[in-house]
Amino acid sequence: MKTSSLSLAVLVAVGLLTGQPAAWAHGDVSDQVKVLQQKQPSNAPGKNAVMLTVSYAPGEASPAHQHPGAVMAYVLEGAVVSKLNNEPERTYKAGEYWYEAPGTVHGVSRNASDTQPAKLLVWSLVDEGKPVTEALEK
Repeated sequence: MKTSSLSLAVLVAVGLLTGQPAAWAHGDVSDQVKVLQQKQPSNAPGKNAVMLTVSYAPGEASPAHQHPGAVMAYVLEGAVVSKLNNEPERTYKAGEYWYEAPGTVHGVSRNASDTQPAKLLVWSLVDEGKPVTEALEK
């Protein structure tokens, strides 16, 4: 299985908008994570709302991670296998979605197919200055 650094990619993408350094990240992530917009909602002081897409190539996965803010994910194409906290793995197909409360451990996040791509639309509400995704310590 091909492993990507999705959580690093999200950090880089958000870091580019917030000015946070991302020098420790590796590889070109511009094709995998695309930030569509980032706004500071007037009714949520101190928060950033971030909308992005994540594209998984066939067989691609991301390392275990968590999100300091709330996350909503929607599968635009293909299918994604996801494991949140102690729940069993679940496969989400195009048109399906899930919610992750702040601090949820995302132990598995991968393309369910070794032959077809998958793509997610992700929306997050996170404290200003915080990344959308944090890698878990091993």
